[in-house]
Parts: sequence; structure tokens; C-alpha cells
Amino acid sequence: MTVWDDLVGQERVSEQLTAAARDADALVTAAAADTPPPGASKMTHAWLFTGPPGAGVTRTARAFAAALQCVSPDRALGGVPGCGFCDGCHTALVGTHADVSTVAAVGSQILVEDMRDTVRKSFTSPANGRWQIILVEDAERLNEKSANAVLKAVEEPAPRTVWLLCAPSIEDVLPTIRSRCRHLNLSTPSVDAVADMLVRREGIEPDVAAAAARATQGHVDRARRLATDPAARARRAAVLKLPQRVEEVGGALKAAQELVDAASEDAKQLAEEVDGKETEELKAALGAAQGGRMPRGTAGVMKDLEDKQKRRRTRTQRDSLDLALTDLTAFYRDVLALQLGSRIALANTDAEDALERLARAGTPEATLRRIEAIAACREALDRNVAPLLAVEAMTMALRAG
Repeated sequence: MTVWDDLVGQERVSEQLTAAARDADALVTAAAADTPPPGASKMTHAWLFTGPPGAGVTRTARAFAAALQCVSPDRALGGVPGCGFCDGCHTALVGTHADVSTVAAVGSQILVEDMRDTVRKSFTSPANGRWQIILVEDAERLNEKSANAVLKAVEEPAPRTVWLLCAPSIEDVLPTIRSRCRHLNLSTPSVDAVADMLVRREGIEPDVAAAAARATQGHVDRARRLATDPAARARRAAVLKLPQRVEEVGGALKAAQELVDAASEDAKQLAEEVDGKETEELKAALGAAQGGRMPRGTAGVMKDLEDKQKRRRTRTQRDSLDLALTDLTAFYRDVLALQLGSRIALANTDAEDALERLARAGTPEATLRRIEAIAACREALDRNVAPLLAVEAMTMALRAG
């Protein structure tokens, strides 16, 4: 099973990347043999992957990184780079390859401090891989300083360095950066394609896979989580009950508090899973004595890690809230579809009774105002408005209709 098999509904993009990976392999092979490089090449030093949430933008970039690092013997015999099982592919996919550096936003922005070491590394030759690859998962979160650092590196890259930038849309990236990248735009995979992937790759029962794919409208990662995680299904069910709880002021405010508390609990669980391990690994690297006593001069490093973990918890809470708001938007979209007599398939068939009741009780205009209230809440969270304040304003607006 190759690295390309994970790309659901992206056949066109897979073909382009496969061709580029072949040419990249030819370039490295020619350099190793000290022979002239091939003339025309589909490979370039900087790529920009864009697409709507759930399209698999980061997954596609990582699959390409694995194909570039592929060391399968079949590749040398003319096979497609990206076998999926060699050491180069495996370590690139799981994030442990020495020559694949990943940058993701810890908080709301990628700071220049987060990019400095990575930019410096981009000017070095690969340690043991075929390419030095820099994967920026949240290129839209680069602030002015960090974006300028990336721009300088992309303008004059090292011969064997490749930049892979991921963003929701091309407009989210500075014009000066995107003009130096080859752009690939992914589309949302069909519900059927996602359901088929869940059956084939995850062993999910067809009816469960179809329900998860339909509920998430083709969002691959959310569909996988919904199909495999009972807790995720329970949280979604609680969110879909919210429209029926906001008819009174007290119910609206209580629903807002519970939504924020659930997001905080998600962030806390992630912190418990990640932060402890991360802290212990850093202490060991810094030479902590038995009993946890740290050597002199390491307090600043530990404080930097604590700050990073705090920013990550804040972002995780906001991401969890945004996921709930996405589910809520899909619910009201179904209400609107029923009110307008649309023939589009409902996403939330498991809540059809509630959808029909709200559709009968309101008007399309009121439903649109509710959808706008949810969008306003998401924008407020992006501007770092206090989560409880933003969600309370939304639930009161949902009540008013």
C-alpha cells in the first residue's frame, strides 16, 4: 500500500505529485552519479497545498515528503516513489525522519522564534535522506516576521531543500511567498469516497462508515474519528441538542458554559497525553539528575517549553470549540434545506426529528441569522475574544433567531 493510497478523492493531485517525485528521484540519482541532470523537470523547490478543511492538505504534503525520501529498491528499478514501507517512507509519514522538519502553530500564530532553527536548517544539506524537507502545516498562521523569514529561505533555497506549505486558500499566504511556489488545490472528497476509505482502511462497518462520512460532509479526519471514537460521537450528539436548549435565557447560558467546559476538557486530556511526555524527554535531554533536579542554566529552556504548552492548550480549546461550531452550522444548514425544500442530502439524519421540528417552527430568514451568529462566534474566537463571552453571545443570538 503506497503513500498515495491515503489521499482520498485527490486523483488529479496524486498524479501531479507522482510525476514530480519521479523527476525529483532522477535529479538526486543524477547528482549521485555525477551525471548531467534531466532537462525538463516537474519538480520544484517550493509547493503550496491548499484546500477546504477535511480535504487532507497536510496529509497530501506529508505523503509527498515520504515519496521524496523513498529508498525502496523498486523505485530504483522504475517503480513509483512512495512505496509506503521503506525506512524513508515510514519515518517521513510518522514524523521521525531526520530530514523532514514539521512546523505547526502552537498558538494562534507561528512566531519567528518557532521558525528560526527550521529556516537555518533549510540551508543545510540532508543528513541522510534524499532531500531536506520543511513542512509548514499552518502557513496561514505565519505572522509578518516569521513569513519574512520563510520568504528569504524560499527565495534562495539550498539545492536539495524543498518547502511544503499548507493553507486553507492561496489568499491566506503572502503574495510574495505564493508567487514562488507551485500551487496545488485540493477539493473536498465525496461522501462515498470517504465512506469507502473507512471501510477499506479502518475496517468500519459500511453503515457506520456511511453515517460518519455523511455527518462530516467528506471531512476525512473527522469522519475517521467519528467512526472510531465513541467519545467523539457523544460530544457531537450533545452539540446537536444545543438548538433545542436555547429557547430560555437560562438554558442558553448553561449550554454555552457546557460547550466551553467540554472544549477545555478536550484540551486538558490532550495536555495530559502530550505535555508530560514532552517535559520528561526535555529533562532527560538536559541531563536532569535523579529526583528531577535540573542542571544550572536550564530554567529558561524549561520555561520556554511551559509557555509553548500553554499556547498549545489555548489553541486546542479553540480548535475543539470550532469543531463544535462546525457541527452546529451543519445542523442549521439541514434546517434551512428542509425549509427551502432542497433536494440536497441531509448531513444529520440521526437528528431528523429535531431538524423537522425547528424547520416547521421557524423561517429561512431566521435560520440564516442563526448561521450568521455561529460564523460571528468563530470570527470572535479567531480574534482571541474570551471563549465563554463569544459562545454566550452566540447562544443568545440563536435563541433570538
